[in-house]
Amino acid sequence: MNNKNFPVMPDGFFFIVTLAILALILIGFKFLWTGVFFLACALFVLWFFRNPDRVAPEDDRAVISPADGKVIKIETVEEEILQEKTIKVSIFMNIFNVHVNRAPCSGVVKKIIYRKGKFFSANLDKASELNERNSILIETADGKRILTIQIAGVIARRIVCWVKEGMDIRKGERFGLIKFGSRLEVFMPADSTVHVKVGDKVKAGETRIGYLI
Repeated sequence: MNNKNFPVMPDGFFFIVTLAILALILIGFKFLWTGVFFLACALFVLWFFRNPDRVAPEDDRAVISPADGKVIKIETVEEEILQEKTIKVSIFMNIFNVHVNRAPCSGVVKKIIYRKGKFFSANLDKASELNERNSILIETADGKRILTIQIAGVIARRIVCWVKEGMDIRKGERFGLIKFGSRLEVFMPADSTVHVKVGDKVKAGETRIGYLI
């Protein structure tokens, strides 16, 4: 994962280079405006895959946001992987947000479960149940279990995850991304306190969304 701290995510290089080459070819053949359009697309994709540094809060009990975006739902649910009552915080990322995902807590990656699915718009409730997803379960040093689910959206068709089961991960560490708009959900123990509300804007690796008791 050492190459994941570049200013631009390597996962975007193929798209950026392809669009830039196509733009230069079109401009070279005098298709100026079409070439400019593809050059603008290349610049947008370059910006989309930006990878800013973040400083995670040092408080061991704080659960931080795994994604940039807006909180769209907070509810208490019975989670099927954890098989217990949890607090779920849903975060919607539009195409203008940073899409690098970060660990909400420090611990050991106990389980990763990928499931194929649909590609409904990620801000819809049914996306939480039906869309393609990747679930990452982290267990803290004192046995608390935090589940983060990457959910693909109508534009996002590729979930990327860099961690493996059994790996140690630090709070705020980059663990993956979802390309071009998506949703992340965090499940905390039911006795946790929530530090955000619906409509709040959050930043991956920095914003406290909850606190473990």
